[in-house]
Amino acid sequence: MPPFGASNARFLVVGLAPGMHGANRTGRPFTGDHAGILLYQMLHKYGFATHDHSEAADDDLELVDCRITNAVKCLPPDNKPVGDEINTCNNFLANELRTLPRDSVVLALGGIAHRAIVKALGMRQTEYRFSHAAVHDAEYFQLLDSYHCSRYNTNTRRLTEPMFDAIFAQARELLDNCKRE
Repeated sequence: MPPFGASNARFLVVGLAPGMHGANRTGRPFTGDHAGILLYQMLHKYGFATHDHSEAADDDLELVDCRITNAVKCLPPDNKPVGDEINTCNNFLANELRTLPRDSVVLALGGIAHRAIVKALGMRQTEYRFSHAAVHDAEYFQLLDSYHCSRYNTNTRRLTEPMFDAIFAQARELLDNCKRE
């Protein structure tokens, strides 16, 4: 599945893989599934999207200085990526990361996305551990971690709306501070 948004965007959101009932069906990341509801609300609230929801790839939603991609490009077996899929798609992610403008922010949605980013950059996993709300300096951008906005994480309250809101406030602040320097 191709990324959604401008290739020169300074804010890149990296998810896991196209969702079975969402992106795999609609053709746009985080569109048509539960995880996209909260994601698009936050993108809109913080000025990264023209609307607060995405229903179909042909709706009039546009991203603003933002792009969304996945660590795995196709629907994995059982709707959960494993090492083989991540390894197979890692060069695609590495290429996407290389196109980012300097002083960008990359948001990893979940530990799998985080580890795929670290792998794509050739960095050591032990030096860049996933932790919700952690910020890591990664070459020419900052890597921001968040729990994934999946139904499981939101239903169990591992990720609450205020927690996710704080992640987007942090991303906006990181980008705004880089812009002013």
